[in-house]
Amino acid sequence: MNRKTTHPGDVLKEELEARGISQKKFSEVLSVPYTQLNEILNGKRPVTTDFALMVEAALGINPELLINMQTRYNMSVALQKKPLLSRLLDIKKACAAVL
Repeated sequence: MNRKTTHPGDVLKEELEARGISQKKFSEVLSVPYTQLNEILNGKRPVTTDFALMVEAALGINPELLINMQTRYNMSVALQKKPLLSRLLDIKKACAAVL
Protein backbone atom coordinates (compact mmCIF):
# COMPACT_ATOMS: atom_id res chain seq x y z
CA MET A 1 0.00 0.00 0.00
CA ASN A 2 2.35 2.68 -1.25
CA ARG A 3 -0.37 5.10 -2.31
CA LYS A 4 -1.16 7.87 0.17
CA THR A 5 -4.66 7.44 1.48
CA THR A 6 -6.95 10.30 2.35
CA HIS A 7 -8.10 10.92 5.89
CA PRO A 8 -11.90 11.33 5.94
CA GLY A 9 -11.44 14.64 7.72
CA ASP A 10 -9.92 16.05 4.53
CA VAL A 11 -13.07 15.19 2.60
CA LEU A 12 -15.31 16.59 5.31
CA LYS A 13 -13.25 19.79 5.47
CA GLU A 14 -13.66 20.30 1.71
CA GLU A 15 -17.39 19.61 1.99
CA LEU A 16 -17.84 22.20 4.73
CA GLU A 17 -15.91 24.77 2.69
CA ALA A 18 -17.97 24.00 -0.43
CA ARG A 19 -21.18 24.52 1.55
CA GLY A 20 -19.88 27.69 3.22
CA ILE A 21 -20.16 26.20 6.71
CA SER A 22 -17.56 27.33 9.24
CA GLN A 23 -15.87 24.85 11.54
CA LYS A 24 -17.13 26.83 14.53
CA LYS A 25 -20.74 26.69 13.35
CA PHE A 26 -20.51 22.99 12.49
CA SER A 27 -19.02 22.15 15.88
CA GLU A 28 -21.91 24.00 17.52
CA VAL A 29 -24.49 22.14 15.41
CA LEU A 30 -22.93 18.78 16.32
CA SER A 31 -22.39 19.82 19.95
CA VAL A 32 -18.74 18.77 19.82
CA PRO A 33 -15.81 20.87 20.99
CA TYR A 34 -14.32 23.02 18.23
CA THR A 35 -10.85 21.61 18.93
CA GLN A 36 -12.13 18.06 18.44
CA LEU A 37 -13.71 18.92 15.09
CA ASN A 38 -10.61 20.82 13.99
CA GLU A 39 -8.37 17.85 14.83
CA ILE A 40 -10.62 15.53 12.81
CA LEU A 41 -10.64 17.91 9.84
CA ASN A 42 -6.85 18.15 9.97
CA GLY A 43 -6.32 14.37 10.18
CA LYS A 44 -5.06 14.43 13.77
CA ARG A 45 -8.02 12.55 15.24
CA PRO A 46 -9.98 9.63 13.77
CA VAL A 47 -13.57 9.75 12.59
CA THR A 48 -15.54 7.56 14.99
CA THR A 49 -18.79 5.77 14.27
CA ASP A 50 -20.70 8.21 16.47
CA PHE A 51 -19.15 11.19 14.70
CA ALA A 52 -19.88 9.72 11.27
CA LEU A 53 -23.53 9.26 12.25
CA MET A 54 -23.72 12.88 13.43
CA VAL A 55 -22.26 14.03 10.10
CA GLU A 56 -24.90 12.01 8.28
CA ALA A 57 -27.64 13.65 10.34
CA ALA A 58 -26.22 17.11 9.61
CA LEU A 59 -25.04 16.83 6.01
CA GLY A 60 -26.48 13.61 4.60
CA ILE A 61 -23.04 12.08 4.00
CA ASN A 62 -23.07 8.28 4.18
CA PRO A 63 -21.44 7.33 7.51
CA GLU A 64 -20.13 4.05 6.08
CA LEU A 65 -18.13 6.04 3.52
CA LEU A 66 -16.42 7.99 6.31
CA ILE A 67 -15.78 4.87 8.41
CA ASN A 68 -14.41 2.93 5.43
CA MET A 69 -12.12 5.83 4.59
CA GLN A 70 -10.93 5.92 8.20
CA THR A 71 -10.23 2.18 8.15
CA ARG A 72 -8.21 2.46 4.92
CA TYR A 73 -6.32 5.41 6.37
CA ASN A 74 -5.57 3.47 9.59
CA MET A 75 -4.31 0.50 7.57
CA SER A 76 -2.09 2.76 5.46
CA VAL A 77 -0.57 4.37 8.55
CA ALA A 78 -0.06 1.00 10.25
CA LEU A 79 1.68 -0.45 7.20
CA GLN A 80 4.23 2.36 7.28
CA LYS A 81 5.49 1.33 10.74
CA LYS A 82 8.74 -0.59 10.38
CA PRO A 83 8.40 -2.52 13.68
CA LEU A 84 4.98 -3.79 12.63
CA LEU A 85 6.21 -4.74 9.16
CA SER A 86 9.07 -6.66 10.73
CA ARG A 87 6.69 -8.45 13.09
CA LEU A 88 4.34 -9.33 10.24
CA LEU A 89 7.23 -10.80 8.28
CA ASP A 90 8.28 -12.86 11.31
CA ILE A 91 4.71 -14.14 11.70
CA LYS A 92 4.54 -15.12 8.02
CA LYS A 93 7.86 -16.98 8.28
CA ALA A 94 6.81 -18.76 11.47
CA CYS A 95 3.48 -19.82 10.00
CA ALA A 96 5.09 -21.00 6.76
CA ALA A 97 7.38 -23.24 8.80
CA VAL A 98 4.64 -24.87 10.89
CA LEU A 99 1.46 -24.72 8.83
